[in-house]
Amino acid sequence: MNITKKELDNLNAVLTVEISKDDYADKVHSVLNNYRKTANIPGFRKGHVPMGMVKKQYGQAVLVEEVNKLLQENLHKYLTEEKLDVLGNPIPRNESEIDWNSDDFSFEFDLGLAPKFEVALPGKKALTHYNIVADEEMINNQVKTIRKQYGKLIAKDTVEKGDEITGTFTSSEKEIENKTTLSTEDIKGKKQLTALTGAKIGDAVVLKTKGLFNDDHDNQKYLGASHDDAHGLDIEVTFKIDEVNTRELADLNQELFDKLFGEGVVTSEAELKEKIKEDAEGQFTQQSDQKLLNDVVEDLIDNTKFDLPKDFLQRWIQVSGEKPLTDDEAAAEYERSEKGLRYQLIEGKLRAENNLQVTFDELKEYSKNMIKGQMAQFGNTNPTDEELDSISARILSNEEEVKRLSEQLNTNKMLQFFKEKAKLKTKEITYEKFVKEAYA
Repeated sequence: MNITKKELDNLNAVLTVEISKDDYADKVHSVLNNYRKTANIPGFRKGHVPMGMVKKQYGQAVLVEEVNKLLQENLHKYLTEEKLDVLGNPIPRNESEIDWNSDDFSFEFDLGLAPKFEVALPGKKALTHYNIVADEEMINNQVKTIRKQYGKLIAKDTVEKGDEITGTFTSSEKEIENKTTLSTEDIKGKKQLTALTGAKIGDAVVLKTKGLFNDDHDNQKYLGASHDDAHGLDIEVTFKIDEVNTRELADLNQELFDKLFGEGVVTSEAELKEKIKEDAEGQFTQQSDQKLLNDVVEDLIDNTKFDLPKDFLQRWIQVSGEKPLTDDEAAAEYERSEKGLRYQLIEGKLRAENNLQVTFDELKEYSKNMIKGQMAQFGNTNPTDEELDSISARILSNEEEVKRLSEQLNTNKMLQFFKEKAKLKTKEITYEKFVKEAYA
């Protein structure tokens, strides 16, 4: 067997694999001999079928199968030994031209080669790393929400600002009939809020849906409107009031603190607010980190210039799926996946050059820390090493779990690397302003 590579340019090559009869003859003969021993052919005793008849019936099928096995094994071996960095898989070039009645075969494959490039990190432009803080208004609103949640519900007859109303929305125009509970604080429209204020149990209040709620999606939630109808809904609905309640806010006392965080963890309103701030900013860190990761990835893709073997990749996409794609479908799929492929190459280069691959020991330690966190939520704050090792071993025996945890740890490693190497500027900002600025 002989394999040769001819480079067409920096991104494309052709592999030629030449297979002679000597490469496959013994294996084909061995398989046919086994067939001869086991074949059931009328008129012949088992094991006494003439080899000529076996070859006539099974010969070419066995030949094709064994040659293809040999081909695939040696293709993989060649690519590995030559350390060829290829994209996708080799695409057969002359498959339809093979004459299986010959003794010797020559197979050609198109290869897409990974480009050579350098990654500039840090880049020229400084990227913003947001430090999101929980401001006083957010903390006070959260305290109010907690007091409402744990407060007493008191029934009343007349709607006032801040009350919760249970009733049924109806509209013959959009076939709406939906029983729901809402707060007057969910109402955005001033005229609609005025119409509800002072209404009593049993009253049917006519309301315009345009601008009724803070968000058009609430038309789905409260009116039961379809997703398509919810956006920009502009009709009149009737709201028949069945029940009115107000919430008496819970006292900020030790009983409430213990209910929220466990006995003695929080002992004052000041500590409650500090705990709310700490928990909120812990969640904000995750959002800030994700935003940073997205921005660094986009910046790397935009500023790391290299060509790809586009024509090869489109052909590979066209033939590699469950069913073949048309030229247009393959071109569209390539456009959708090109940025992802570019970052995959960039990330692979960064990992290789900076030793950022995940080891099994790191994966094991990561899983144990995750387990400790989960156990702490259920009150076990001091598990033994034996417990952690046992649970970790069980998790890491599951292929899907290993893949999921590896992806998380890989992402964490890249994020930490970017924090150390990228050019960053820190900006302190409230969550409300972060949402407006970062996702405008």
